[in-house]
Amino acid sequence: MKLIIAMIQPHKLPDVKKALFEAEVCKMTVTNALGCGQQMGFTETYRGVVHEVNLLKKIRLEVAVNEEYVRPTIAAIIKGARSGNIGDGKIFVLDLPECIRIRTGEEGNEAIG
Repeated sequence: MKLIIAMIQPHKLPDVKKALFEAEVCKMTVTNALGCGQQMGFTETYRGVVHEVNLLKKIRLEVAVNEEYVRPTIAAIIKGARSGNIGDGKIFVLDLPECIRIRTGEEGNEAIG
């Protein structure tokens, strides 16, 4: 079992969801996040005052999958999120030692579904 965490651009979420559904991955958690990477933020002027914006809006997408879905999930996220520009995001793949479905008490691969 693996936990796949992706940090993507907010406007790319519909494309990523569509690509994941096409890959038959439909269970996910989506969270709004703030962060900065290589693009280092930007500056903007409001009423003559310069504001430096270091933390940009991001979407944190978490997907727990069984081993056979790891590569298709990663490929779907890349397909939906890639624009070729700085700031497309990152994907982290972590081992998931245990998963328990609260409703039924199922554990392991069966709990992920």
